[in-house]
Amino acid sequence: MPKVTYIEHNGKEHQVDVENGLSIMEGAVQNGIPGIDADCGGACACATCHVYVKEEWLDKLSEQSESEKDMLDFAFETKSNSRLSCQLMLEDKHDGIIVNLPEKQG
Repeated sequence: MPKVTYIEHNGKEHQVDVENGLSIMEGAVQNGIPGIDADCGGACACATCHVYVKEEWLDKLSEQSESEKDMLDFAFETKSNSRLSCQLMLEDKHDGIIVNLPEKQG
């Protein structure tokens, strides 16, 4: 079960265990992590689960789909390490992953 660290914009950290096969977004929602709205419920139809993935983890994640890239156009202050957390499915190899949350969601 991967441990995920969510860091709010104000620096407050939340470290939770998330079951394999769930997304980083689902882990946040199930554990009441503030800062991930997840308005579309994980359908990659909004940008309200936008996160910044720590650089060292980017190569361990699946590549962005075209629909994720399109949705990120609607996210607030995207960066090179921006991802939609609903598209980041967790496996054991992601144990210890760290994501920062933007100041606000699109």
